Amino acid sequence: MNAETFLITNSLSLSSSLTSPKLPESKFRRRNNFRFLWPEIHRPPSKLRVYAELRKVSEIRRSLGKVWANVKPKPFEVSAESSGTDALNDGVLEEKWWEEFPKRWIIVILCFSSFLLCNMDRVNMSIAILPMSAEYGWNLTTVGLIQSSFFWGYLLTQVAGGIWADTIGGKTVLGFAVVWWSIATALTPVAAKLGLPFLLVVRAFMGIGEGVAMPAMNNMLSKWVPVSERSRSLALVYSGMYLGSVTGLAFSPYLIHTFGWPSVFYSFGSLGTVWFAAWQSKACNSPLEDPDLRPAEKKLILGSSSVSKVSIKNIPWGEILSKRPVWALIVCHFCHNWGTFIILTWMPTYYHQVLKFNLTDSGMLCVLPWLTMAISANFGGWIADTLVSKGYSVTTVRKIMQTVGFLGPAFFLTQLSHVNSPAMAVLCMACSQGTDAFSQSGLYSNHQDIAPRYSGILLGLSNTAGVLAGVLGTAATGYILQHGSWDNVFEVSVGLYLVGTVIWNLFSTGEKILD
Repeated sequence: MNAETFLITNSLSLSSSLTSPKLPESKFRRRNNFRFLWPEIHRPPSKLRVYAELRKVSEIRRSLGKVWANVKPKPFEVSAESSGTDALNDGVLEEKWWEEFPKRWIIVILCFSSFLLCNMDRVNMSIAILPMSAEYGWNLTTVGLIQSSFFWGYLLTQVAGGIWADTIGGKTVLGFAVVWWSIATALTPVAAKLGLPFLLVVRAFMGIGEGVAMPAMNNMLSKWVPVSERSRSLALVYSGMYLGSVTGLAFSPYLIHTFGWPSVFYSFGSLGTVWFAAWQSKACNSPLEDPDLRPAEKKLILGSSSVSKVSIKNIPWGEILSKRPVWALIVCHFCHNWGTFIILTWMPTYYHQVLKFNLTDSGMLCVLPWLTMAISANFGGWIADTLVSKGYSVTTVRKIMQTVGFLGPAFFLTQLSHVNSPAMAVLCMACSQGTDAFSQSGLYSNHQDIAPRYSGILLGLSNTAGVLAGVLGTAATGYILQHGSWDNVFEVSVGLYLVGTVIWNLFSTGEKILD
């Protein structure tokens, strides 16, 4: 059978099957069985025969067009019962997993990432200062001045940041903070080339941005996170600071070696723009302002949090400062940060002088306490929220967690004078900082417990005391080492830890004391 015959055969078969209702039964059977074409299958057809069959095919196609042109579609009706189910089964209305993810935890993750950037931009100077001082000929006094200039702005904006966050909203303040310190980070190489005064101003400006970040974050979480999830959410956010230090210390040497020291500030500073875009599109000041928040999640948050649409206009300073739990927060924050800042600031020197590690080894070992704090902070947050969910009062949980955060570091610091091997000394340091991180579920969570509407202001007050402890403790350690020993340094820290433990257990509370 040649190609022409095959075409005619299949065309006629298709047309006959489609038009079979119009034909008699006998013709339908003959055409369907190809009996009328049987001779042509065995011998080649003539050209006239082929043309005739082709004309028949064209006539059948035209008739098919007329038949289907007269066919009118029937309306399709969907019942109320089947429409929703069928649509869900087809995936039309089925929501994606990221749309079902709790909005409050999106806020927590964004706050975590902002604190990650915060410490990345803070610690990069401690690495970059070495090639910078070699290039510009800075002495040790100048290096110390540059390192301390960050705290000039950081100390000034703690309370101001809390007032700003509680009055106009944490979203605006935290977004401003990240953009501000990211710009200051990116401008650091330019300022260094212009001269030392410009560099000091830029570093102080960076401290201003990072100083308002913590009160703004506290304001956001006080409105978005219910009490049952408060400890682990705060622990996750603060672990961003620890991991930010690890990330900054890990990537800065590589960037400096490969692209030069300015690349650290340019690359780290540019990450703030990416974060700000996500923050602006996803965050709202409170659940009451979020139009996309699910009703069930809004009910969960508002059922356990004190969120008000009324903005704060007048701050009751007299009432705030007259409460003993507020002063317990301030004093205990001072006691806590004295030991924490000393360990984190002087640890490389301790490793080098006492444990006889070289500077490269001591620099790498400085990462270990940050990793330990990141892990134990989240572990402590999980324990605290579990205790609250099992019926323990918030006051009891806060006292337990902060007692561990005080007595744990005190115990391990006292063991440093009794260990003989460097490995055991490093282990004691790591355990000291690991138990110290339980404070994230103690005093760091307490601001939101006792005054949700003024949590940013309270954190600004207590963190101001904490920064003062870091500045004074770092300076005092140098004086003590000049006239004494490392045992004397640790004894002062242990004494303040014990004082903080007593004050916290006597005067702190987990109940709301300010409306």
